[in-house]
Amino acid sequence: MRLLVLGGSDFAGRAVVEAAVGRGWEVTVLNRGRLPDPVPGVRALRGDRTAPDGLAALAADDGEWDAVVDTWSAAPRPVHDAARLLRGRAGRYVYVSTCSVYAWAPPAGYTEDAPLVEGAAADADATDYARDKLGGELAAAGAFGDDRAVLVRSGLILGPYENMRRLPWWLGRIARGGPVLAPGPRDLPLQYVDVRDLAGWILGAVEQELSGPYNLMSPQGHATMGSLLEACAEVTGAGAELRWTDPGTVLGAGIEPWTQLPVWVPPGSDMHDALHAADVSRAVATGLRCRPVAETVADTWEWLRSVGGTAPQRPDLPPVGLDPAVEAKVLGLERP
Repeated sequence: MRLLVLGGSDFAGRAVVEAAVGRGWEVTVLNRGRLPDPVPGVRALRGDRTAPDGLAALAADDGEWDAVVDTWSAAPRPVHDAARLLRGRAGRYVYVSTCSVYAWAPPAGYTEDAPLVEGAAADADATDYARDKLGGELAAAGAFGDDRAVLVRSGLILGPYENMRRLPWWLGRIARGGPVLAPGPRDLPLQYVDVRDLAGWILGAVEQELSGPYNLMSPQGHATMGSLLEACAEVTGAGAELRWTDPGTVLGAGIEPWTQLPVWVPPGSDMHDALHAADVSRAVATGLRCRPVAETVADTWEWLRSVGGTAPQRPDLPPVGLDPAVEAKVLGLERP
């Protein structure tokens, strides 16, 4: 198989490249070259998709591919331009989208048929994350048709090389030891996808010649807040004490779910239904397999230590994490 990855140096794109090379596929990447090529042996083309001539190297290349994988997360216009350029040179266009494209707030158990946000356009400039991502979907399907576009509506993505610092933040905090504010309830169900399982499903989708939208995250009940944080405590070996704290106390302290306490959102909220309660039966039926949470945590910890303990940060995202002083106050650890 011949694969073109638009990006291929960071997180999801890197995982796709590694998985494809591992299967013996011929892989080409197009990126700005600011980071090292993720896997030896890939063919690299250089281009900045935000520049007027950003696709020049791709236009001049005579390559053809079985599939294109695009992880673009900003204005949809670069997806529109790339898809139109490649529609006669590639078999399928896989666009890594997000469950945020659903109109807020989708109810628990929502499927791929749930209503979508309004106001998105395939060739638009930047608006907001949800409309930008839906615009990317429209661009991919507009160029390749509904029968050759694969729309990967991912949820929370975790795993090695994470550049959003969610799981790395928890690992770093728990590695410091001591009492840790663990937002409850302990059995709160989580949905996420290990980036390597995401990549594996994408390659399988190409092999199966799938098309259309797929909610791409673990089945409900695959993990809980407890299993995630307890795996962090075990792998770091720091002797941290997880102090489970009820949601009312957390919210009453003015702590923001998802950002100040990454991954966590309170049970029964619109946010929890939208982020951790999707129906993923379509993806499971087409080959999605999710590794245990302990494996995701252990491998992320190993990678994090290999890069000096600090994960890279995507420049377009705000920092995450809780101020130690706020944590101490909520846990009653402030000194008079």
